[in-house]
Amino acid sequence: METNLSKAIDITNDTARYDESVKELLADKQVLARILKYSVEEFAELSLDEIIKSISEPDIAGIRVEPGMTNLGKVEKQSEEDFVPGEGKNIYDIRFVAYLGTEMIKFLINVEAQKSTKHYDLGYHLDNRIIFYLSRMISAQKEIEFFNSDYDNIKAVRSIWICMDSNADEDSINRIRFVQENVYGKMMELANLDKVQGIIIRLRQKENVESSKNYLIAMLEELLKKGDKEKKKKNLSSNFGLIMTEETIRRIDHMCNLSDLIVEQGIEQGIEQTKKKMACSLLKDNIPLEKVAKLLEVKVSDIEKWKPDMK
Repeated sequence: METNLSKAIDITNDTARYDESVKELLADKQVLARILKYSVEEFAELSLDEIIKSISEPDIAGIRVEPGMTNLGKVEKQSEEDFVPGEGKNIYDIRFVAYLGTEMIKFLINVEAQKSTKHYDLGYHLDNRIIFYLSRMISAQKEIEFFNSDYDNIKAVRSIWICMDSNADEDSINRIRFVQENVYGKMMELANLDKVQGIIIRLRQKENVESSKNYLIAMLEELLKKGDKEKKKKNLSSNFGLIMTEETIRRIDHMCNLSDLIVEQGIEQGIEQTKKKMACSLLKDNIPLEKVAKLLEVKVSDIEKWKPDMK
C-alpha cells in the first residue's frame, strides 16, 4: 500500500531528478555557447560555432556529460569540485573550460541553476555566495594553474547564476566585477581586474509572461519552462537556432517527461489532501462513514486510513 509519506518521497526523488535534468539541459554546448556569447563580454564577438569549439566537455555536479555524443572533441576535463586544505570541498552545478580566440586565454567557468534569489528563502544574500564561489575558483588554482608566487598565470574565472524566481518585470542580466577607483594621485594601470566576474541572469517564474526582449533570457525561459515538448523543440529551433541533435532532443524530452510526472503526482497528492480535509469536516458533523465515502467517491478503507492524520 502506498502511503502519503512514500508519495512525498517519490515526488521529492522525481523533483531531484528534474533538477538534475535542468542542469544537464543547460550543459548542452549549444546552450552554453549562447550563455557565453550573450552574457560574458569577451565572447560577444565570436560566432556560436567558434564558442562551441572552444568549450571543454562540461561536468555536471557529479554527473559526467557523455563524451562521445559530440564530434567537437574534448578540450580539457575540469573537476566539478575543488578542494583546498582546511576549507573543505566545493561542488559546482556545471563546470567547464573555454578558450578565447587565437590567444588561447583560458577561462574557468561554472554555471549554477538557482531557484531563488531572495535572501529570506536562501538564508543568505546571493551576492555573498557568488563572491565565495569566485574566491574558491581562484584559490583552487594554486599548484594546478600556477605555482609558488607565479600569480600572473592565474586564469580568469566566471561564475554565472541562472535564477528562476523573478517577477514579470524583473528579467535582467547583472554583472559583478572589480572596479578601480583612484582615491589620490596618478591612476595606476591595473590590467587584470577583469579576471574575476560574476553574472546573474534572472528569469521570470510565471510562464505566461510576454517573451523577454533580451535574446538570451527569452531562449532560457523557453528552454526551461514547462509545456509541450514538441512545441518547445520547434520554438527553440525556429526562434533561437538550436539544432535538434539526438542528444539535445533526449535532454529536452527527459526534462519535460519529469516535469509532467511531478505535476501529475502533485495534482494527485493535492486531490487526496482536499478529500482528506473534507472527510474530516463531514465526520465531525456526524455524517455516517459510508455516506462520506460515497460523497467523496473514495473507499471506506481510505477514510479509515486517513483517520490517524485527521486527529
